[in-house]
Amino acid sequence: MKAPPVSISARGLSLRFPVYGVDAKSLKKHLARVTVGGRLGSSTAGATEVTALTNVSFELKAGDRLGLIGHNGSGKTTLLRALSGAYEPDEGQIEVCGRIAALLDLNLGIDPSATGLDNIRLRGRIAGLTTREIEDRLEEIAAFTGLGPFLAMPLKTYSAGMQARLAFATATAVEADVLLMDEWIAVGDADFQKLAHKRLLKLVERAGILVLASHDLDLLRLYCNKVMRMEGGVASPVTDIRKLDELLAA
Repeated sequence: MKAPPVSISARGLSLRFPVYGVDAKSLKKHLARVTVGGRLGSSTAGATEVTALTNVSFELKAGDRLGLIGHNGSGKTTLLRALSGAYEPDEGQIEVCGRIAALLDLNLGIDPSATGLDNIRLRGRIAGLTTREIEDRLEEIAAFTGLGPFLAMPLKTYSAGMQARLAFATATAVEADVLLMDEWIAVGDADFQKLAHKRLLKLVERAGILVLASHDLDLLRLYCNKVMRMEGGVASPVTDIRKLDELLAA
């Protein structure tokens, strides 16, 4: 049976989070100061409700490369996490056809007491790879890290740069139909960054759909063909990347 074509559909997506132990008035003042972020809702049972996304709707199909723009706190990362399945919508629905790779938090699932090799296996499972797929790719991932005998040592003995190499190599070893990225990833020293950039480009090229949140407008113009602006959890219509300047001026 032929698999359906890769696609993303969000219809009326809304997400709300309860914030406990914070006075509603002080929270409202904070949101007003930063001028971005979600809207405050009702305050009950010691919790103040913050609406992170409001009625977000869009459609993407194979070949679409969507750039997300907006200030910090505008809802970009929340939307990416919702698309990855980490958050369940309070209203509306999300339908994603295709295998998802979410490069949102490279340190997710890292166990400092486990060896580098065991952490590769752990991150692979979190990324949705089967045990067989992980073992088939283990040698390639290990070689890409350039960590050699350090892979047999606990991660807590690694420097921050070594940990970043391991996390990046594992996270980018997936075959994804839908690639979700919160900023373009740059890890390690200059030499490793060149290798990482090439590896990331191949991953992007193989993916049917890319959704990339970034403050780097030149990067979005380079890799995306569509753009959507987030502001206070509200999304603009998806438009052609060539209209980016118009969208920013709106």
